[in-house]
Parts: sequence; C-alpha cells; structure tokens
Amino acid sequence: MFRGISNATLDSKGRMALPTKSREALALAGDGRVVATIDMRETCLLLYPLPEWEVVQSKLEGLSNINPQARLLQRLLIGHATDLELDANGRILLPGMLRDYAQLAKKLVLVGQGNKIEIWSDDHWRERMQTWLQDGDADLISDGDAFTGLSV
Repeated sequence: MFRGISNATLDSKGRMALPTKSREALALAGDGRVVATIDMRETCLLLYPLPEWEVVQSKLEGLSNINPQARLLQRLLIGHATDLELDANGRILLPGMLRDYAQLAKKLVLVGQGNKIEIWSDDHWRERMQTWLQDGDADLISDGDAFTGLSV
C-alpha cells in the first residue's frame, strides 16, 4: 500500500502536510483516520491507516502481558498510539509528545513501509542513511541465511 520516499513539512502548530500520494492512500485505506505511534528501534514515528493499526493492536493485545518483553512492547506501542484524522487540507496534527520523541522539525521525510509510513526528521534520516549505507553490507552478509530465496 505505502512505498517510496517523499518529503513533507511540519508547520508551527505541529500539523504535517502530507504529499498528495500519501494523502490519497490514507484516505482510501482508512477514510482519513490514522494512528501514529513511536518506533521502538528508531527515532521516528509510525503512521498507520486505522484499519491496519487495529490489526497490529489486536496482535499486540494477544501477547502475554506476563512476559516482560511483550509488556514493554504493548506499553510503548499501544501506550503512545494516538488517533488522528486528516483535515480538509490533507494535514494531520501530530501531538507534541510524539513530535518530541522523533525530534521532528520543519523538514520531514516520509518512508513507505507497506502497511504504514515512517515519519522522520530530515536531519536524522540523512544521518541514519549514511550509517546504513556505510555499515549495512556487513550486517546483511552476517545474517545472509535470513534472505535465502530473496532476489531484488
């Protein structure tokens, strides 16, 4: 559903103006209703159409909350999940706590990830890209069995 990379902007009120392609896909997939939460491994946000998020949340709720790792996952992802809605101009208001977590400033990068969109600060995205491109070969080769049969 979501693929590719694009730029977006954040205004002084914390509203993110979505590119047309993303706006249309979100409108179709969730009638303009979305859920934003944190990414536990990276300093970015995850934006899901509401129906996609409901699948993810159901799986998270199905995990045993006795397991400390599962409980942490539930606490962070569900706990930070925030219901949002596209306004008439194709913007969403990102709450301050989520903006602070992802260190978002005016310039943003949106990265399609199939069922969701990652929201990155432009500066942090560039830093991570540089690291991934420099270090990525060694990481991929060290766990090459996980990619058996994959051809790109």
